[in-house]
Amino acid sequence: MKFAMKDDERWMSRALRLAQRGQGRTSPNPMVGAVLVKGERVVGEGYHVRAGEAHAEIVALKEAGGEARGAALYINLEPCSHHGKTPPCAPALIEAGVKRVFVGMEDPNPAVKGRGLEMLRQAGIDVEVGILEKACRSLNEAFSKYIRTGKPFVILKIASTLDGKIATRQGESKWITGEASRRFAHRLRNRVDGLLVGIGTILNDDPMLTARVRGGRDPYRIILDSRLRIPDKAKVLADDPGKTIIATTELAPEASLGRLEKRGVRVLILDSRGGRVYLQSLLTTLGEMEMMSLLVEGGSEVNGSFLKEGLIDKMFLFFAPKLIGGVEARGIFGGSGAATLEEALVLDSLKVKKIGEDLFIEGYPKKSFKAESHLPFS
Repeated sequence: MKFAMKDDERWMSRALRLAQRGQGRTSPNPMVGAVLVKGERVVGEGYHVRAGEAHAEIVALKEAGGEARGAALYINLEPCSHHGKTPPCAPALIEAGVKRVFVGMEDPNPAVKGRGLEMLRQAGIDVEVGILEKACRSLNEAFSKYIRTGKPFVILKIASTLDGKIATRQGESKWITGEASRRFAHRLRNRVDGLLVGIGTILNDDPMLTARVRGGRDPYRIILDSRLRIPDKAKVLADDPGKTIIATTELAPEASLGRLEKRGVRVLILDSRGGRVYLQSLLTTLGEMEMMSLLVEGGSEVNGSFLKEGLIDKMFLFFAPKLIGGVEARGIFGGSGAATLEEALVLDSLKVKKIGEDLFIEGYPKKSFKAESHLPFS
């Protein structure tokens, strides 16, 4: 069976669309979609719904039944060859009699990369790798970073005026951007594992930090609070406190610690730097909790800390067509900033579009863990 390139890309695009259905649900596993094709007919397809459940290939094989014999499989990620929470998929494909396998990208895990492909080839199955590879890599950019480093993929989300202000000199920030941008932000929350803010955001705005998406789910709410100043009546503590994580330091009062833990809030006592939570330590701990993606919606100081430490993997910037002006209004980044232009952070692989009345820019800091190309979240 030989397809033209346009056919290969068509079926791989279908696999990618299936894989995207698992966004925000598969951690710490990747998003994977699989399509079994015979002639011009799809005989089976599926995607990985959530961690611990059947992989995409197995779902597709089950739907195809006997029709899988002699079929071609299109899958955005190399079939696994090792035992995890579920059995390996490569042997199942061999047993089912699949004739050809088209793979978008190899497994990024250095310990297993290429082993599933080799197992298939050793069994006499034709294997081709690299169909829509850039799109496949982008879809699982968070998984790729996590599996290689053990740390979550960090997305910094900014809502700002055109002159770079995130609040007025009196602290007013609701709402700088328009309704369409805010809906986009809630869809993004629905697709990440964790949402991080600083204690200043809690004290000033008292947000719920939920994803108000029909049929969606809320990410873990992570609050940087080095001295446990969070009020007992904070909204993030009122609803499902088990999904609230407070990152603090040895400076936290014992009484506050005990009171929060009694309510079911998870408190992480982490290393500190200058009296603040050491972000590298936090990311390591979140990775150990199997969080693959982290959305940072911080104020100036939190944004500045992530910038200074070089911890930003991707940026989503929403610019409203407004100007606040002045030197007292809060800028996007706090801290001392770059001393020279040579030290300035440069964004790469930019995508620009309008969302409602706002300008949206998506990009990757150079030298960060970035994909070469990407699929939009919207």
